[in-house]
Amino acid sequence: MDIGVISVRYARALLKAATAANKEDQVCQNMTTLAKSFADVPQLRHAIDNPMLSKDKKKGLLTTACGKNIVELSEKFIMLVLKEDRESFVQFMANSYVTLYRKQKNIIRGKLTTAVAVSPETEKKMRQMVENKTKGTVEFETEVNPDIIGGFILEYDTYRLDASVQSQLRNVLHQLRK
Repeated sequence: MDIGVISVRYARALLKAATAANKEDQVCQNMTTLAKSFADVPQLRHAIDNPMLSKDKKKGLLTTACGKNIVELSEKFIMLVLKEDRESFVQFMANSYVTLYRKQKNIIRGKLTTAVAVSPETEKKMRQMVENKTKGTVEFETEVNPDIIGGFILEYDTYRLDASVQSQLRNVLHQLRK
């Protein structure tokens, strides 16, 4: 069976249960922390995939990897995953849950890249512009990249607006080469 299919099925079931219990935000926090733990600590993957490690120790590792404020529903989910011998998919399940949660809550990730740091007012205006266009909530990330020389690059959903000086210079160079 496909990893993606299994992961999405489990994530969808968890989201449905979390929504029914009105705990989807807390479970999302747990799943985000769990996915981040797998990304930050590569040894976690090896430990979870180790067939010699007992289910109790794996449960302890996974609940710790979910963060300090683990919700009972997240704990039960981990126990179910271990019972069904699906622990090798748990990282993908966590990522799938976060993706489904964002889709359900209409949360879009956005990124603003500028040559120099922008003021909080400018960042707020850009966030509001994206929220107005998408009719959703935006998780906004800003990045300073001096290589773009000036201007900005705005990315959200599948949209990318490149108004950087670097891009404009590249276009001029391309025109001159023709």
